[in-house]
Amino acid sequence: MCISTGEAVFSGTIVYCGRQHHPVHGLIHVLGYQNTAVNLTDGPNAMLLHLPTGQLTPRQFLSAGRTGDVLHRMVAAAESAAAATDGIAWMGAEPQPVQVFEHDIYTVLLAADPTAVPAALRQVPPHRRPDLDPGLLRFYADHFPDHTIAVCCFDNADARRAKPLLLWYSPLDPDRLTVPALDSHTGAAPDLDAAVPVDHWVLFSTDRAPSGWGAPVVYPGDMRHSLRDFLPTAVAGRHYGRGQALPNGDFTISHRDLLAGDLDRIERLRPARR
Repeated sequence: MCISTGEAVFSGTIVYCGRQHHPVHGLIHVLGYQNTAVNLTDGPNAMLLHLPTGQLTPRQFLSAGRTGDVLHRMVAAAESAAAATDGIAWMGAEPQPVQVFEHDIYTVLLAADPTAVPAALRQVPPHRRPDLDPGLLRFYADHFPDHTIAVCCFDNADARRAKPLLLWYSPLDPDRLTVPALDSHTGAAPDLDAAVPVDHWVLFSTDRAPSGWGAPVVYPGDMRHSLRDFLPTAVAGRHYGRGQALPNGDFTISHRDLLAGDLDRIERLRPARR
């Protein structure tokens, strides 16, 4: 459940999307992403995420600090209430300069125009600088023109030490929560007609949920307030795995269905060429 620039295996993926009204930033979505990576290339690799926002800056990436298990805590809260399902349905800005910065084990490139990424790769340290297939970047440009693309570069030594990626953004559609889940681990563009194996938790939250909604999440007492302000009090989610294969695509649910607790309405979303 990831797109990489070189051959790799990603397992045990947890993805989270929460909708909330932040006291400073207003209505935002918060994304969490974590997996176990095994890099099968001889050199550097990178994980690519397409984020449904027109603009993103390094300051919107949140440090997990000492709380590297924050997404696992959400899974623990949801695990007893969630059940695997195979009933998935189908759904059918102005460019900004590429921003390059360090975050946890990654050198991250943020781009509104994916085709501008190769020129910025010289800013990535050589031990993390991946080979990028131009066809993969063209795929993102053709299918996600309104999104921001994050290229998270890592090397073999760091691949297993990653803390969860946590970030917030102003969403393109505030009332639809979507997590990136397209799958291709060969460095090439994903096959949108393929069925792909799954091994991950998909979690959602909303601060507009009624009392008793979802599963409450327990956080450590010494968690930093600057991080806690972006995290949910309760989550709802499902595990997808156990030998399942699903059509390639992202996961999405409307805010109305999430409020109703109707996780059967989680859909598999395949991008259309623009």
